Amino acid sequence: MNAISPRPQHISLMAVGELRDAFTALDHGDRGTAVASLMAIDAESWQAIERRLTLLGGSVADLLSALEIEP
Repeated sequence: MNAISPRPQHISLMAVGELRDAFTALDHGDRGTAVASLMAIDAESWQAIERRLTLLGGSVADLLSALEIEP
């Protein structure tokens, strides 16, 4: 995918909920639920998340490291 997309990428509401659930699960020490929540995020939302992280100078690997999940 090129740097300039003809249509902006969106993070679905479902993906936002899954990401929130992953953070909540990690906060409660439930790594399995956190991983399952992250795996439930659709591909388009992950692309949008990756793009936003890149714009902020980070990556998905950085996010997972901050969450203490091995990529």
